[in-house]
Amino acid sequence: MNKKVIRRIGYGVAVYALFVVGIIALYPDSPEHMDWKDREEYNKVQIAKLELGISRSEIISLLGAPDISEARKEGSERIQVMFYRTEHKQADGITTQDECTPLLFKNDELVAWGEGAYQNYTDG
Repeated sequence: MNKKVIRRIGYGVAVYALFVVGIIALYPDSPEHMDWKDREEYNKVQIAKLELGISRSEIISLLGAPDISEARKEGSERIQVMFYRTEHKQADGITTQDECTPLLFKNDELVAWGEGAYQNYTDG
């Protein structure tokens, strides 16, 4: 091969690399842009990393809007449960609570998550 062909191949590889880096930098993967399967896996991974005390707004920044949400007020406390889809059960196009992991907030602070936390919320 002559130097001209090698140079053109090098330019092509460099342009392609810049294109890939640009796409990754400009279009980060966010929950709102994922299909349901990818979002379900993303939610599982992110929920596994959660720590108590995280704010509701931090959760929404991390996971996006919840699939289901409910709230009530108990005295001066605001209680909210946000459900994020983590388990596919039925291919009906509808996300139900049994396909989600509940995250429980008191006064906008994460205090518990998981089915046991939601049972305590509904029983109490």
